[in-house]
Amino acid sequence: MNAHEIDYEIFGEEMQYVEIELDPQEAVIAEAGNFMMMEDGIKMETIFGDGSKKNEGFLGKVLGAGKRLLTGESMFMTIFSNIIMGKKKISFASPYPGKIIPIDLTQFGGKFICQKDAFLCAAKGVSIGIEFSRKLGRGFFGGEGFIMQRIEGDGMAFVHAGGTMGKKELAPGEKLKVDTGCIIGFTQTVNYDIEFIGGIRNTIFGGEGLFFATLTGPGVVYVQSLPFSRLADRILQAAPQSGGKNKGEGSILGGLGDILDGDNRF
Repeated sequence: MNAHEIDYEIFGEEMQYVEIELDPQEAVIAEAGNFMMMEDGIKMETIFGDGSKKNEGFLGKVLGAGKRLLTGESMFMTIFSNIIMGKKKISFASPYPGKIIPIDLTQFGGKFICQKDAFLCAAKGVSIGIEFSRKLGRGFFGGEGFIMQRIEGDGMAFVHAGGTMGKKELAPGEKLKVDTGCIIGFTQTVNYDIEFIGGIRNTIFGGEGLFFATLTGPGVVYVQSLPFSRLADRILQAAPQSGGKNKGEGSILGGLGDILDGDNRF
């Protein structure tokens, strides 16, 4: 593969976006819904698959699109190309509070494995595929599912992490235990498996799930402090329940406290 060489800059703190500079005829691919803004002279095109050389030909495009369905993503991706002379800029935004992580695939042996909803965008020529687990336990207990995304090529890709991002460099044989939803991605040299927490009290009252993800080095692991699934659960728990009553923000007075605070909505 020879992915397009792109320059970029990441802006913001909690709600980041990445601005990519495209030379003439350069292009980037992105998931639907991540586009933020672009300068005039950039052409947008919806395609099957990811537009990489792996999907050349009609059959290859259909197979690439079909694989994307298995990860819960759309069959289509969007490609943005600079079709005029001169440099042009395009930006892609984070879908929720967190950090954008630039991944230089040349530093990771041309392959990076990530959660199915972590991918944001990449240089054209980078292949976005699926990574099946070879172990049954991951499929049943992996939390986020046993199908992960595989990013391959020799260009830049960008993934998104919820909350704060942590980077761990594991030595050979070194093991890291992580909540299954807190994994962003890892290099191809890392061994990924599922481990039962154990203990009756942990199982019933721990509130942390029944399984850890165990990541064994050597390699690099990226983790996130606030997976989107956890964020969504917290929002649902705090949302007004049926009948229109909320949790009172933890106040002992509940609804009366809202009235005293000046919140008189009924």
